[in-house]
Amino acid sequence: MPFSDFVGNSDTIHRLREMLGRGRFPHAVILSGAEGSGKYKLALMLARAMNCLELPTTDGLPDFCGRCSNCTRIAQSENLDSRFAEAVEARENLRDADKKETRLFIQTHPDVLIVPPDPPQMMIKVDQVRHVIETIYYRPAEARERVYIFTSSAFMKEAANSLLKILEEPPEFATIFLLTENAGELLPTIRSRSMSFHLGALATADIESRLSQLRPDWNPRQRVLVARISDGAFGRALSFDLESYTAARANALVILKSALGANDHSELFKTTEGYRPGAEGREKIDLLLSTLYSLLEDIMLLQSGATQLVRNTDILGELKRLSEASDFAWLQAAAEGLNEVERGLRRNLLRSLSLDAFAAALRPAS
Repeated sequence: MPFSDFVGNSDTIHRLREMLGRGRFPHAVILSGAEGSGKYKLALMLARAMNCLELPTTDGLPDFCGRCSNCTRIAQSENLDSRFAEAVEARENLRDADKKETRLFIQTHPDVLIVPPDPPQMMIKVDQVRHVIETIYYRPAEARERVYIFTSSAFMKEAANSLLKILEEPPEFATIFLLTENAGELLPTIRSRSMSFHLGALATADIESRLSQLRPDWNPRQRVLVARISDGAFGRALSFDLESYTAARANALVILKSALGANDHSELFKTTEGYRPGAEGREKIDLLLSTLYSLLEDIMLLQSGATQLVRNTDILGELKRLSEASDFAWLQAAAEGLNEVERGLRRNLLRSLSLDAFAAALRPAS
């Protein structure tokens, strides 16, 4: 049955389904957890269980068929990134005057509305909440329950205050889901009027086991790496771009080796030259910087004797050599140097030059 497809957090899933079965489901639910922990997937599952036309049960608890018209139309919103890109493109094709007045929504079922953060600020805006207010008090057209899913907790102040008005007097036939990595980002008054559920991290071994079934194209060392890098978030592990990560990590290792005193800088310059200006290069350098932080953390763990916590286990030998060639003071300087690179990127400094300067500043004195 469909709820069995959700990986991990079985106790939380059981509690939510129990409340559905008793007809005591809250009108506002906060689902918190790390990126990739399954918050959005779970919200859509619950929306389908609320509105499934076949009303199946599993182990005496509500489930959903995944086949009826309500289930299939709600499921069309599963690929959030793709639907978000479609909504952005649709707005871009409007006239300038209309574009300014149009806010982003995702809707594949008339009674289920997904509210993503609105670019370019990537925040929930007051006009989006006002649209929710305008529709939430109308009875559902084709479903039993209206469902609203806010995919971010980054609310503009006026938007958060407007949402609070709904939570104070919610209609009996509507449910609001608030998805967040950190529930503390929401106003205390919003949290007090909602029921919170946290999706915890999965054990690395559990993720490895699932990946062995779903990603047979990865070898065991790669599955261990992805399981550790994903920090217990199965969704992140399943969608992990291993090729891009390993390419970024190879570049990061070149930079760190140069920073620790490699005599030949030709490989460094060749590597950093690939980080050119432009929008496409921004994502590439962001991945490089996050990978550099990850490697520095692993080196620090090795120096502390916590080898079992290292994430990049497939290159443990290289990490040990870097650990032996550095000390805590160097790691601290490297972390501060990366912060300086990030600040430089915000000032639009040349990316390749910033990376060269980072490596040069960390070279041990001869």
